[in-house]
Amino acid sequence: MRKFMGINFFEQDVPDATTLLHFRHLLEEKGIGKLFFDAVNRCLEGAGRMMRGGSIVDATLISAPSSTKNAEKKRDLEMHSVKKGNQWHFGMKCHTGVDAGSGFVHTVEATAANIHDVTVAARLLREDDKAV
Repeated sequence: MRKFMGINFFEQDVPDATTLLHFRHLLEEKGIGKLFFDAVNRCLEGAGRMMRGGSIVDATLISAPSSTKNAEKKRDLEMHSVKKGNQWHFGMKCHTGVDAGSGFVHTVEATAANIHDVTVAARLLREDDKAV
């Protein structure tokens, strides 16, 4: 990752969480993250690495400290609490659609942690998926 980002940790500081958050919001705002993701998927499909016909759908909780605040000193509206098992989590949820044949991720959607997996599942499938 260090080589990919071109950061020399002997000469530069590691970006802090706020910097990364601003960068993520900029990518979302301009739609650049989706462009990169779609380009990688086109390359994988072109190289015959991405299969078709089936997807695995899953979601992962991305925890954040409950004191996470935005610039207005309020809780980030994208983050919520959810109970999983007997434990409460605060943060977001990453929903993924994974190609059943290759294991490569073909679709990603981030939501607040309290959004149920079934709500997003249909948006993670491809038109030609016959098995989920």
